[in-house]
Order: sequence, then structure tokens, then C-alpha cells
Amino acid sequence: MGPIIETTLGPVEGTRCEGHERFRGIPFAAPPVGELRFAAPAPAEAWADVLDATEYSASAHQPESALPGMKVGPQSEDCLYLNVYTPSADGGRRPVMVWIHGGGFVTGGACQDLYEGGPIVERGDIVLVTINYRLGILGYLDLPELEGASANAGQLDQIAALEWVRDNIDRFGGDPGNVTIFGESAGGMAVSTLLAMPGARGLFHKAIAQSGAANTCHGRETAGRIADVWLAELGLTRETAAELRSVAPEEIIQAQLASEAKLVDVRDFLSSSPIVDGETLPENPLSAVRSGAASDIPLLIGTTRDEWRLFEMPSLMKDLDRDRIAKRIGRVISDAKRVGELIDHYAAARKQDPSNIEDAKFIYSAIQTDRIFRVPAIRLAEAHTEHQPATWMYLFTWASPARRGELGSCHAVEIPFVFGTLDAPGMARFSGAGPEAERLACRTMDAWIAFARSGKPGHPEIPEWTPYETGRRATMQLDDEIELVEAPMDAERAAWDIFSD
Repeated sequence: MGPIIETTLGPVEGTRCEGHERFRGIPFAAPPVGELRFAAPAPAEAWADVLDATEYSASAHQPESALPGMKVGPQSEDCLYLNVYTPSADGGRRPVMVWIHGGGFVTGGACQDLYEGGPIVERGDIVLVTINYRLGILGYLDLPELEGASANAGQLDQIAALEWVRDNIDRFGGDPGNVTIFGESAGGMAVSTLLAMPGARGLFHKAIAQSGAANTCHGRETAGRIADVWLAELGLTRETAAELRSVAPEEIIQAQLASEAKLVDVRDFLSSSPIVDGETLPENPLSAVRSGAASDIPLLIGTTRDEWRLFEMPSLMKDLDRDRIAKRIGRVISDAKRVGELIDHYAAARKQDPSNIEDAKFIYSAIQTDRIFRVPAIRLAEAHTEHQPATWMYLFTWASPARRGELGSCHAVEIPFVFGTLDAPGMARFSGAGPEAERLACRTMDAWIAFARSGKPGHPEIPEWTPYETGRRATMQLDDEIELVEAPMDAERAAWDIFSD
């Protein structure tokens, strides 16, 4: 018999492992099906009998991901469940970390092998919660004409999970007054968005944004154009949108996939994204943070050095030169003169020739990495540090061994170092293995744990970590050798000063 905990909704039975206890598949909201499809999450119904919390729930409906360690198992609209890992459900007051998975707001789930909570929970004497939320059209449709629907349903799911943590985590040995939200990619973007959402206020006390900042939210006009494309793909209009509630979820996912090519002109990397709707999200998160909306929240933020190489490997970029770089970048930055200046900045900073095909590949990859990930992270840190001195920046530079090192320090490579899951399926090939990797994982975990405990990521096994500010731009570089560097790759960063937010 496993440990049994009485939650506010009913008793749950988990699994007692060698060094921790885990509880999987706990509902935190009602199944968002039928009339609740597209609605804000509704309260879950209570239960009397002991709920079996030994297996993961289904993940949100989604297309398949080809990335290692990203299998999500069964899928269902009935997906609003979370998992709790704790050293012991003993009434302790341990720091709580709540993980929001990535996947471009269209894939991912709390059950993925990378997010197994045992290693970090045992190492840090913390409580970890991993959550599901609605994805894609089912989570990020903005259609005010649809009665009962809410913008940002996926974000509101995250808030509902945090409310469950507030009301229940003390029963699992956690401190509801010391909650850190953290996430990577879309999860980092979700974390950055929650900083600006009134419904999330008071539900968390620290935030970690990995490879995701406050730059992907859509305005109402863009969200409306995306909704129109989605509807058209399903043979519907705004006048017949009520029929969406009877469309099979598998059909919705197929329509979502088929729509991507038609959304190139209205999306910037992500079509499913949080929406500045004026109510659940009153303003752009970067503007809100700049105004002090999260002034009481310590923030740890950063990226990997070569994010974009996961999405476009250099060897697959054919015949790329300066003109072709300009054409690609020009799809999202319309000012040709500034695009040219940007390319010249990067070429000079890296001492590379953009007319040379091999150099051009890496210039383009660096521009995309900075445009989508690193520069938005820097801008969010700059905005936040004006109100909160406990703002910290990292740069993960450990290189993936995959494809003979071609991926570099690519997107998502840091996740198993954060969770201590280097032994997860596929990770030895993707993130590496061996004593140096294990040492970096321990030091990275300890930094994240220290931040969750105190709001400061420093610990004795790394150099002194100075808070981020725009003068020095102190950044902890995480690699086989860890060092605090000032203003890394600053010439490239400065190139973006020619653009507004």
C-alpha cells in the first residue's frame, strides 16, 4: 500500500519510492469537454473513495514530437491533471517548484521522461509539481463570439494548477508560501506571461524562464486572423463556430497542422500563443514587467548559446549566402536596411563572411537564436531588474554530442541537467553522458534548487553569482567549466538596439 494523502477534493494514494514519494494523475480542474471545451477551467468534482494516483494521466491532444524523451503516451481532452514528487508527505515546509512543460504551446506533457522528479527532489529536499495544460487550438483559440469561451484557456489551466498547489501542497510536505514556477521554451514563455496575469498574483513567489521570454504573445487582431484560418480549415465561420464543440479533437489537431503553412504571414514562430485579450492578460508581458507588475518576484532567466540549431541544422541549410539570409530575416523584419545592418553586425562580431556559404549558415543561426530567444530574455531581465534586484541571468553553453557536435548548445539541451535525468531514453546521444556531464547536472540542479529556496541561485560549487543589471550584464556561463562572464556576445546583443521591442 502506498502513501495516502487527504486533499481538499478527496484522498489520493501514491507510490513510495526508495528516496521519495510520488503521486501521479491528480485532477486539478474538471475535464474541459463538451460545453467546457474552450472555457476557463472549472472546479473538479470531489470524490469519496481513495483515488489511484500511481499512474500518469493522459496528456493534452497534440501532434507527435520527434524530439528525444518527448513521448507523451495516451492523449485526451480530459487532461487537466498534475503530478507531485516529494521527499516525504510529512507536513514539512519545503520549497515547491512547479514545472510548466514546453513544446511550442502545441506539444508536450507532464509525463515526459525528461521531467521525472525523483533526482531533483531527492537532491534538493524540495517538492516538485509537474502540470498539464490545454494546447494548440483547444488551449489558445481566441473567439469572443463563441459563448462561454475564454481566451488563454491554456494559461488559465496553469493558474488553476497553481491554485491547487496553494490549497494542497502543504499536505505533501511543501510550503505554499514558497512556490517557484519554472519552464522551458513555451514553458518559459508561459512563466513570463504569468508574471503579467492578474489571476496568477500571489500564487507563486519566484520564477525561472528557460529559453522563453515575453515576446510571443499575440494581439487581439493577430489572434483573430489565426482563429479565422483555423475555422476555415474546419469548414466553419464565426457564425457557425458553436459547431466547434462537437468536432472530434483529432480533427482539430489535423486542422491545426494543415493551417501552419497558411499562417506564415501572421505568426512569428508560434501560432498558438498567449493572447493579450485585455482581461485575462491585460497587456503585453514585457510592458507589464517594465511597469513593475512582478516587482516582488525574483527571476532567473537565460538561454542556450545555439538555440536555433535544433530547428535548422547547419548541414541542412543549402546555398545560404548574404542575400538569402536577408530574404529569410526579411520575412519577419520588413525594413531591408536594418536587416542588412543586422547581418553586417553579426559578420563583424564573429569575423565571418556572410557571402561564404559555411559562414552564412552560422550567422543566420546566431541571428535566429538571438532574435527569438536570447535578446528577448535580456530585454525581460532589463525590464525586471529596474524593480527587482534579484534578477539573474545564465547562458548554457554545454554542447550536444549529437550529429558530431553540429547542434552545439541547442534548444532544450539543458533540461536533463536541470532535472538530473541524463539517463532518460535518448539523452546520452542528445545531451551527453559521463563524469563531466554528471558534474554539470549536479551544479545546475543545485543552482535551481538554491534559487527556489532563497531567490539566489549561487552555491559553493560555482563562482560567486552577481545579479544582472544593464551595466555589467553579469551572466553565469554553464558548461564543463562554469564562470561568471560580463556581457557575453555583447556586440551581437547591441545589434538589436536598432529595433524597438
